[in-house]
Amino acid sequence: MLLDKIKTPEELRRLDISQLPELAAELRRYIIDTLSTHPGHLASSLGTVELAVALHYVFNTPDDKLVWDVGHQAYAHKILTGRGDAFPTIRTYGGLSGFPKMSESPYDAFGTGHSSTSISAALGMATASVLQGNNERNHIAVIGDGSLTGGQAFEALNNAGVSKANILVILNDNGISIDRAVGGLNLYLTKLTASRGYNRLKEQVWQRLDGNRRHSHSIRFFQRMTFTAKTALLGGSNLFESLGLRYFGPIDGHDINQLVDMLQRLKEINGPKLLHIVTTKGKGLLTAEQNPIVYHAPGKYDANTGRQLPGNDAGKPIRYQDVFGYTIVELAEKNPAIVGITPAMLTGSSLCIMKKAMPERVFDVGIAEQHAVTFAAGLAAQGMIPFCNIYSSFAQRAYDQIIHDVALQKLPVVFCLDRAGLVGDDGPTHHGVFDLAALRPIPGLTICSPLDDHELRNMMYTAQLPGHGPVVIRYPRGCSINIDWKSRFNEIKIGEGRCLKEGKDVAILSIGHPGNDALNAAQQLEQQGISTAVYDMRFLKPLDTQLLDRIAAAGFRRIITIEDGVRMGGFGEAIEEYLTEHYPSTAGNIRILAVADQFITHGSVAQLKQDCNIDVAAIIAAARE
Repeated sequence: MLLDKIKTPEELRRLDISQLPELAAELRRYIIDTLSTHPGHLASSLGTVELAVALHYVFNTPDDKLVWDVGHQAYAHKILTGRGDAFPTIRTYGGLSGFPKMSESPYDAFGTGHSSTSISAALGMATASVLQGNNERNHIAVIGDGSLTGGQAFEALNNAGVSKANILVILNDNGISIDRAVGGLNLYLTKLTASRGYNRLKEQVWQRLDGNRRHSHSIRFFQRMTFTAKTALLGGSNLFESLGLRYFGPIDGHDINQLVDMLQRLKEINGPKLLHIVTTKGKGLLTAEQNPIVYHAPGKYDANTGRQLPGNDAGKPIRYQDVFGYTIVELAEKNPAIVGITPAMLTGSSLCIMKKAMPERVFDVGIAEQHAVTFAAGLAAQGMIPFCNIYSSFAQRAYDQIIHDVALQKLPVVFCLDRAGLVGDDGPTHHGVFDLAALRPIPGLTICSPLDDHELRNMMYTAQLPGHGPVVIRYPRGCSINIDWKSRFNEIKIGEGRCLKEGKDVAILSIGHPGNDALNAAQQLEQQGISTAVYDMRFLKPLDTQLLDRIAAAGFRRIITIEDGVRMGGFGEAIEEYLTEHYPSTAGNIRILAVADQFITHGSVAQLKQDCNIDVAAIIAAARE
C-alpha cells in the first residue's frame, strides 16, 4: 500500500500526481477502519482527505504553515505527518490528541479545538514572516464545518484583506457544522456554488489558459476575467473580493488533480486570497454521507456497512442534555415567554427536541457565542425568557457579553452550561472547568449546579419564575442518576443548600454532580468507622451562609469541599473564604478538592478525575488524614 510508505510529507511529495487518488482512497479507508473501533470525529475528516493530501503535496510543510480550523477535520493531516502508526490511540489517555496540538508535531502549526481562529492565527504568522524577512513562506488557513459564521473569522477576513500578507484561506464548504449550517452566509455560499453561468465561464477561462498557466500575464488576465464574471453573474460584488481577498472557486474538493493544479497556481499569486472548495461531509462512507449529523462523532460502527453498533447505554439513566431538552419543552408549553437559543449545538444540547416541537421558538444562531448571548439579552429586554444553551468551555468566548449585556442590566437570561466539568476525550480545549471561577465575581448572577436530573428540572423551573435576574445552571456531559427522571417540578429557594446525610466527624460539601461521589465516599467512610455528613450546597452564588454557620458550629474534625472545576477562585475557595473569615478556628480543618492550576489532557473522565485528585478515593483519603 502506498500509505505504508508515506511517513512524512517529504515522502508524499516524491509520488507522481497520478498516484494521489490511490493514496487518498487508502487514507480514507484507514480512517474508516480505525475509527470504527477507536471512536473520534469521523465525517469531518472523511470530507478533507483529498484536501490534506493536496496541501502537503503542493506546499513545503512544516516550513509553510498550515492551520486547521476547529481541528476535527485534520485526521488525514495527522496520518500524513508521521502519526499514522499512532492513529489508533486518537483521543485516548496518553495517545494522540483529537485536535492539532503544537507540542505533538511540528506540522501542527497552531493548536485548535474551538472554531473560527484559523484565519487570525495564519494572518499573525504571515505578518511575522514579513517582519522576519521571510517573504517566500506560505500560510494556509483551512476553515470549514460552519466555522466561518464565527465573528472572529469575519474580523480576521476584514484585517487580512488590507494586510497584503501572503495568506491563503481555504473555505471547506460542506453545508454542515455539527448540525446543518444556518444563516445568511450559508445562503450566500449556496448562491456561489449554484451559479451555472459563472461556473461554466470559469471552466472555459481555465481551459483557455491551460497552456499558458505559468505566465504572469495569463494569471492577471484570469483574475480580471473571473472578477468580471463573478460581479456580472452573481448579482453584485463578491463578499470576499469586497473585503480585499482574491476569490477563486468554487471547485470540487474531492477532485485531487484539480486541487493540486489550483493550489500550485495560487502559490504564484502573492497577497491574501481565498479558495472556495465544495466537499461532502462523510465522503466515502454512505451512512456518514446520508447522516453527517449523527456521524460527526458516531461512536463505534461497522467499518464495512457503516451501521452504528449498539452502545452499553441500555438501562442507564437519561443524559443530562436530554433532561434539559425534554424539560424546556414542558416549561415552554406552559410559559409562552420561553425561547431556546444555541450557537450551532442543536443536537449536542438536545434543543433539537424543542426545535421539533415548536420550531418558531428555537434559534440556532450558528457558531457565534457572543451573538447568542447578546441576542438573548435583547429578547429578555422585551419580556421573553431566553434559555441560552452553550457548552461550558464555549461560553468563555462570550464572557464580556455575559457581564455587560446581561448581568449589568439584570436581564432574566437563563444560561444552561452543558458539558461542565471534565468532558473526557476532547481534552483541554473542551473541559468545562473554568466556569464557576470565571462567573463567580460577576455581580447579580445566580450560579447553581444540580446533583441529578430531578434537581436540573427544578432549577430550570425556578429560573423561569418571575422575579429572578440572570441564572446560570451548569451540568456535566453524560448520564444522570435516576431512571425515573421525570419528576414533578418544585421551586428551589435561591441560595439554599441542603443536608443529604447526617454525620459528626467529617463534613463533605459539594456542588453539582460531584455530590454523588461525595455520597459514595461517605458510605465507605461510615463502614470504616468515620461518621460523615454530606451537604449539597447547590448554589455557588449566593452561598447558603446560614447552612455554613450550622456546619461551622457542628465542630467537624475535617471539612472537605469537592468540585469539578478549577480551585483558584472556585467553589472550595468560596467556602474557605467565608469559614476562615467568620470562624477562624476552622481554617486548619478545610481541605479543597478541585482541579489544579494546569490544563488537563484527554482521556476517560474516570482517569482524569483520578489524575486531578477529585474522585471518590481522593475524598476518602482527605477524610482519613
